[in-house]
Amino acid sequence: MKIAYIIYSGALKYGTANNFNENEDLLPFLQQKGLDIVAEVWDDPEVNWAKYDIALLKTPWDYHEKFEQFNLWLDKIQSLKLKLLNDYELVRWNMDKHYLSEVAAAGFDIIPSIFIAKGWNDDLKPFFEQLGADQLIIKPCISGGSKNTLILDKSLANENKAQVVELVSAGDFILQPLMPQIQEGEWSFIFLNGTYSHTIIKKPKAGDFRVQQIFGGTIEVAFPEQTYIDIAGKLAATFAPDALYTRVDGLMVKGKFMLMELELIEPFLYLSYHEQAVERYYRALLEQVERTK
Repeated sequence: MKIAYIIYSGALKYGTANNFNENEDLLPFLQQKGLDIVAEVWDDPEVNWAKYDIALLKTPWDYHEKFEQFNLWLDKIQSLKLKLLNDYELVRWNMDKHYLSEVAAAGFDIIPSIFIAKGWNDDLKPFFEQLGADQLIIKPCISGGSKNTLILDKSLANENKAQVVELVSAGDFILQPLMPQIQEGEWSFIFLNGTYSHTIIKKPKAGDFRVQQIFGGTIEVAFPEQTYIDIAGKLAATFAPDALYTRVDGLMVKGKFMLMELELIEPFLYLSYHEQAVERYYRALLEQVERTK
């Protein structure tokens, strides 16, 4: 089985941890294991996709910036009958943060959220009241890497409106309270073929809310209580039952796990933060390959 390991043409911004760099070392590791797997840039017009059996999404990190093109690419490789990991339906569902409404409707705890539609032009103040917060986070429904993500302050709602109107002219946005628990860390539970692998906590640098390393955030290994693993596992099993990889991100709020996002398209999986995680990833991928034969 020939596997296309899907990347993008931009920079890969995560470094080495515990003598393993997920962006640089995972592909050679999989090749050394005997898999017929080759890196391909998803929007490279020279790629002959028909020669592949499987497309494994790893770092197509600019898909949200080329959203229409990415959807056309998905349509193309689906028409060629490539198996996509994760699968087409799941990826399309996960692209737009409106999926969080479905998660909430299923009875799971999520960070309180309000969606505003493209072209919105109204008063910001009611959102602070509805979400019970003096500061809100606003971000695109189709986004990644904290792009176009802002903090809105209730005392500056009138001043912020023009900026928000400009942002929303490009697409739908989601509003959420700026949760103080982000300073304690965002939890990421990683599952491979539905089986729990490991957990890390990402913390922002002092004075920031963004947990990504490129903004000065830090990462540490976490050992959560089984109760929280079970909740994250139920989310994975409910919404991504056949996924090769699932990352469940959220905060601990008064002893309760509250979902921020399900990462099912191209998440960094922090494979270097557990001594068995890289091997687990390979075994999970091998199972998916065997199912394809």
